Amino acid sequence: MIPAARRRPETPPGPSLSPSRAADFKTCPLLFRFRTIDKLPETPSADQVRGTLVHAVLERLFDLPPVERTPEAAAALVAPEWERLLQQEPALAGLFTEPTSAPTAVLAPDPAALAAEADATGLPQPATNPHADGQAATRDALAANRPQQPDPAPQPAAAPDDKQQLRPAPGPTTAADTQQHLYPAADAPDPTADGNGLQQPAPAIPAARADATGQLALVDVPGGAEVARIAAFLASARNLLTGYFAVEDPQRLQPAERETLISTVIGDELLLRGYIDRLDVSPAGDMRVVDYKTGGAPREAFEGRALFQLKFYALVLWRTRGVVPRVLRLLYLKDAEVCDYSPEAGELERFERTLVALSEAIERAKRDRDFRPKPSRLCGWCSHQALCPQFGGTPPPFPELAPTGAFTAEPEPDRLASMLRDGPLG
Repeated sequence: MIPAARRRPETPPGPSLSPSRAADFKTCPLLFRFRTIDKLPETPSADQVRGTLVHAVLERLFDLPPVERTPEAAAALVAPEWERLLQQEPALAGLFTEPTSAPTAVLAPDPAALAAEADATGLPQPATNPHADGQAATRDALAANRPQQPDPAPQPAAAPDDKQQLRPAPGPTTAADTQQHLYPAADAPDPTADGNGLQQPAPAIPAARADATGQLALVDVPGGAEVARIAAFLASARNLLTGYFAVEDPQRLQPAERETLISTVIGDELLLRGYIDRLDVSPAGDMRVVDYKTGGAPREAFEGRALFQLKFYALVLWRTRGVVPRVLRLLYLKDAEVCDYSPEAGELERFERTLVALSEAIERAKRDRDFRPKPSRLCGWCSHQALCPQFGGTPPPFPELAPTGAFTAEPEPDRLASMLRDGPLG
């Protein structure tokens, strides 16, 4: 099924929020400033890029007829999707060059993505800074590695509506039964036992090791080993796909929408928008929002951020379609775990008031030019420590903001830039 057309209301002249940028301000106001107002470039990690690649593969997987959505078919999509990502962001090739001699792959924030995720600042957009070095090695690795057959922030005190926590869904068998009865694929055949076996992990590659999360990670190897590093990277993406097939059977599913931008306006001027990975709709009209996570299932310290994101999606869908989603589902591919959350209308009303209050706090901080650091264990993942007073740095001069009313709508936001920042800090 072809992804649904993006839904985008007329952009109001006021502020806007996405789940990630709202969570940035809650996590650390200074991080919000660096990303949204200063628009500082950030370097994506191999884990973030791998997650983007796996998201792309899973989206393309549902372009295939149900009977062809197999582990082997998903693995075969990894190399061409990586080629497509390189065409969109040539700087990603720099991840695999020699660390002592090649430029670092720095991905500047995409202008359109920032327009979708940040509030209305009216600042000029920085240009990207792609590096083309290393692409020849990338192409060689893709050709050699293509399959033969057809990836803890303390949260603020929980609001009353946050008392309900994410809960693990039943095991794969029960999840599959739920898929079949609530969200069936049209004319999807019952899979056979041998046709749904899990793909075995790729053989060990000398240029890879297990990182702290248990996934394959890139390592420094002797010169001329760019091909091996790329091969390790692609193999680690295929290993994450085996986790997907452990918790879902895509042959039994026919998503209503994929990679869809959803948006709505609340409080007369606050624009909420964000991307959902997948939306399933049952014959009875029940909605299930599915979000893929390539890291491990969240520990208690991270659970609040995941819950915040899910409620954000649920609120937008409720306000635009008049139906509260029945299930919000997180698929953790590394751990092959499913976590479900069922929202209620009353708590979404309270959450809406929370978002309005959060937007007002952001506007006050902009007027006062007061974005203070908020130290936490997540500081270790921050790309901007050199500019943070908590680490002895000095932030850049505060830019002059255009009047809110001067905001000009950007083109439809680009999903790629926001996905490449998908990590512990969002």
